[in-house]
Amino acid sequence: MIPGNAAIHLFYCSNSLTEGELERLRARFGDDGLKMLSLPCSGKMTIPYLLKAFEKGADAVVICSCLDAECKHLEGGLRASRRAGAVDELMEEIGLGKGRVLMVMKRQSEIQKVIDGIESLRAGALVASPPSSAKPARVVRTTIRSSTSAGDRRENAA
Repeated sequence: MIPGNAAIHLFYCSNSLTEGELERLRARFGDDGLKMLSLPCSGKMTIPYLLKAFEKGADAVVICSCLDAECKHLEGGLRASRRAGAVDELMEEIGLGKGRVLMVMKRQSEIQKVIDGIESLRAGALVASPPSSAKPARVVRTTIRSSTSAGDRRENAA
């Protein structure tokens, strides 16, 4: 279960949320618990970008997009939805639990859908907790040196 003070990253299509809706989210969740990041289209969201949010400390990610029929870029929400599903599967594969990525497709003025989604994540309705034995992976970097000399490389390059 994600605690009530969990770090949640909200990636949203700039066409899906108005300034008033963003202010309502800030007032409701504060700047500490909800990091909001605007995208020109939710379809610009990539799998590495979503994974980077978790790497930077997000406990969960919410992606807010326009409805498919209202997307100015035709398939932005569909692309984002597929990528969200792929990242959710990856999170389960590595043992952090499924349900840490939530996709919300909304019309203008349907901000309550986003609020309900964030609150359900915080309540743990969508998120399985990570195993208690889960430890951060240790990264070991090695450098592989070539046995060829600089002269050999110059000859091969010519």
